[in-house]
Amino acid sequence: MATRGVMAQLALILAVAAALSSSVVPACLAVTSPYVRPPPRATLSLHHRRLDDDDDDQTPQQVHISMVGPDKMRVTWITDDDAPAIVEYGTTSGQYPLSATGNTTTYSYVLYKSGNIHDAVIGPLQPSTTYYYRCSSSSAREFSFRTPPATLPFKFIIVGDLGQTGWTDSTLKHVAASDYDMLLLPGDLSYADFIQPRWDTYGRLVEPLASTRPWMVTQGNHEIEKLPVVEPTPFVAYNARWRMPYDAGATPSSDNLYYSFDVAGGAVHVIMLGSYTDFAAGSPQHEWLRRDLAAVAGRSTPPAFVVALVHAPWYNSNEAHQGEGDAMRAAMEELLYGARVDAVFAGHVHAYERFQRVYAGEVDPCAPVYVTIGDGGNREGLAGKFVEPQPAISAFREASFGHGRLEVVNATHALWAWHRNDDDEPVVADQVWITSLRANPACHGGNRK
Repeated sequence: MATRGVMAQLALILAVAAALSSSVVPACLAVTSPYVRPPPRATLSLHHRRLDDDDDDQTPQQVHISMVGPDKMRVTWITDDDAPAIVEYGTTSGQYPLSATGNTTTYSYVLYKSGNIHDAVIGPLQPSTTYYYRCSSSSAREFSFRTPPATLPFKFIIVGDLGQTGWTDSTLKHVAASDYDMLLLPGDLSYADFIQPRWDTYGRLVEPLASTRPWMVTQGNHEIEKLPVVEPTPFVAYNARWRMPYDAGATPSSDNLYYSFDVAGGAVHVIMLGSYTDFAAGSPQHEWLRRDLAAVAGRSTPPAFVVALVHAPWYNSNEAHQGEGDAMRAAMEELLYGARVDAVFAGHVHAYERFQRVYAGEVDPCAPVYVTIGDGGNREGLAGKFVEPQPAISAFREASFGHGRLEVVNATHALWAWHRNDDDEPVVADQVWITSLRANPACHGGNRK
């Protein structure tokens, strides 16, 4: 913890130097990167990362965790055969004095039948602590995770449109080599696209990371998987496999497709929105967002930073997916702007782009920073064609695979950096300091628009 504090102080010194006159200091103004990306890589085999030969059908696999409230964690895993939905855990390897029992479900999709999908919520847990755990009382595999800190600084990884290609593998290796507290994914996880065994291979692919840090996700268009007549219900696999804490917290929602949560003792509020469920005024999601933002504003100590994630970007100067986020922006942008949301992260477009603080298509110092980060490694390739000339509201854009890191250093400053997958090396290609809008007097009271 002492090291964390020293690093925070050093980062603050740099922050102040970088942000004396502006809430966002662009690394470069209206830049389209000339970087020539390496060629695409093939989708990984559907048989990759199977369990060891000596594991049986009750051995847990596809293990991942997600936060539930300030001090609990949901553990989700799959077994091929019937097994108890129990997680045993403790702070010493091989010793599990605590336990929690959860639920088991399955789903069918056309001719596919899933394994047994288990989840159990464990806690209360201590912050910044390593816990060791096993699932279904299986002695074959021990897992561990580190709980997030209860105070700032707090480090996020943000990556969208992940898929399961060679570039995905490269991205995951870069993420694994970094020190972070939580991963946020704004949709398009497995790219199963109706082929359900791809959900299983994806679960095995991400397990080494997703079992050690909480992964908080929202849905993309590739999670819909709706087939007329045959499979009329959307999001069947996604909802069964990736249950998020939509029914927890101060403002629970009624749908796994949108929810919110706090980290760092309430210093950061994260809003996960659903681009592919009704968002129009008067819809359940729209009304929930109103309640959530009002509850945040009404706190005795409001969050220092508020960030939101969607899948289809509200601002986009790439030729791909032009206008697909416009309807949602028309319905919700005013709400986020009025609540002084600091940043909005999106996926969908397979390229990276960072915008200035923008509201209603114009630069506005009290609006969110918009970032498209749909470049995790998907099998559809990159979106390499941008609209020319580059709009003035667009600060930096590049069609390359990579991932982002958002470190909320303290109550006033956060550092955003995009790491390009440059021939398998994570190269910082774009970086910017973001000042909390809550800390900007010009964005409050009588100064507000």
